Amino acid sequence: MTIQWFPGHMAKAKREVEEKLKLVDFVIELVDARAPYSSQNPMLQEVLGDKQKLIVLMKKDLADPEVTKQWVEQFQSEGHEALAVDVNQKQDIQSLIKKAKMIGKGINDKRKEKGINPRSLRAMIIGIPNVGKSTLINRLANKKRAQTGDKPGVTKQQQWIKVQGEFELLDTPGILWPKFEEEEVGYKLAAIGSIKDQIIHLDDIAVYALRYLSHHYPDQLIDRYQIEPDEEDVVVWFDTIGKKRGCIVSGGEIDYEKTAEVIIQDLRDGKLGRITFDLVH
Repeated sequence: MTIQWFPGHMAKAKREVEEKLKLVDFVIELVDARAPYSSQNPMLQEVLGDKQKLIVLMKKDLADPEVTKQWVEQFQSEGHEALAVDVNQKQDIQSLIKKAKMIGKGINDKRKEKGINPRSLRAMIIGIPNVGKSTLINRLANKKRAQTGDKPGVTKQQQWIKVQGEFELLDTPGILWPKFEEEEVGYKLAAIGSIKDQIIHLDDIAVYALRYLSHHYPDQLIDRYQIEPDEEDVVVWFDTIGKKRGCIVSGGEIDYEKTAEVIIQDLRDGKLGRITFDLVH
């Protein structure tokens, strides 16, 4: 499965990011803590070049805390500032602002050394769809400025937002890239809800998720569904889950489509526990 797609508004957004990059001092890149590698847009990495970055691992409350810690350390070892946040925790928002101010101070100190007057800082915030960008911006601005939604593709245009009088943020729409070279990246992004559900069949995503959990988080599968992770027959898993969750059609048959929906929703809602699909190697 090679997913290829490139909606027009994403092509336009990419061009706008390229144009506006020269207006900002640094970039705040949002990734999903459940898939920190897969949710980094390689196309944007090329556009950003050596621009200073603060990488923010979003939705840390849904991700495996130990693996999240490893990813923060990994990004830091690559020379980037990084931290993990839960947008509903005020202290996490304050930590992010503090980190951004620290980066800004470093940039203004360099300006002073060159005899240039310090100025108020500007950052661009980027990320793939449904990473939680609009919600984070609203928390940073302490008011409802950005439109939010729990589906990809809500933000359609760029806008400047002031953050507590400290710096300005340029919001940009979530941008995916034209082609997922690695099949697994597509499945991971679909599982966490960054790709519209119409792109990949839900039952394929559910099968991928169950297989991944059976290898990496077997106890969480047992706790939620009482299925045996050692059982390799996915149909048996679906039958067990479908019966337990009442996904039955007339005649007592299992409704596999409904069962897949239940599995995906449980995963995205955190009911299967804190799971990370990208491991640090």
